[in-house]
Amino acid sequence: MIQSNVETFIGCESSFEEASVVLYGAPFDSTTSFRPGARFGPSAMRHESFGLETYSPYQDRDLMDIRVFDSGDLELCFGSSEMALSDIEKRAEEILKAEKIPVLLGGEHLVTLAAVRAVFNKYPDLHIIHFDAHADLRDDYLGARLSHACVLRRCHELLGDNRIHQFCIRSGEREEFQFAAKHTDFHPFTFDGLKETVRELKEKKVPVYFTIDLDCLDPSAFPGTGTPEAGGVSFLELLEAIQTVSQTKVVGADVNELAPMLDVSGVSTATACKVLRELLLAITK
Repeated sequence: MIQSNVETFIGCESSFEEASVVLYGAPFDSTTSFRPGARFGPSAMRHESFGLETYSPYQDRDLMDIRVFDSGDLELCFGSSEMALSDIEKRAEEILKAEKIPVLLGGEHLVTLAAVRAVFNKYPDLHIIHFDAHADLRDDYLGARLSHACVLRRCHELLGDNRIHQFCIRSGEREEFQFAAKHTDFHPFTFDGLKETVRELKEKKVPVYFTIDLDCLDPSAFPGTGTPEAGGVSFLELLEAIQTVSQTKVVGADVNELAPMLDVSGVSTATACKVLRELLLAITK
């Protein structure tokens, strides 16, 4: 029988029932503070993923060996951040209720807040591992408390002190760095300290939400993002870090801030696809 053409991320054609991981897209960038376009990230990753192999030579694993269901993109209200967050949270709750790992494709980084709300409701002892160029710890951005510049501050209000572990941060207001010094486990510029953090979280056996803002990568490797910051990590450094984090109990994850139209070469989208492939394979070991 001829089936309808529904585009999925490569190798993610399992049914919802048999999948252990469920992808869901949040094409939202209404609070972007510099260059918009991240709303087109999820669909671009699906479309361009067919330039990849399902096999990862880095991990000697294949997407065909695991079970991932791609539930597609949500239709979100661009006029209301809270309405959009509510819809994202509901989708994450549905996935969690079925005892599956939700993996969110953004979109700007604010969408992470909705996923964290859902995961925190199920796992109140949750920790967050956060890769990013930016601290995202502002209390507000131009008066808006729901902004991609404030997402980790809102997450801190849920989790409390020393349960957010931040790496690669190289941009933010002075007040954000001061806040981080008092309230988060803060590792600026690089992944230094990640292995020690993962070892501690493994020993405590706590659940972990893993959020990747792709602008943690250096703009020379990933220019297609709304707020590029020089001085980032390389793809291979990010890959090693993803594999390190996968040693924890990852109960939810996301990949955010690809703005494909800002890199007409397509290299940024190809890189984002590869990051997602490696993430999926790593957290399903």
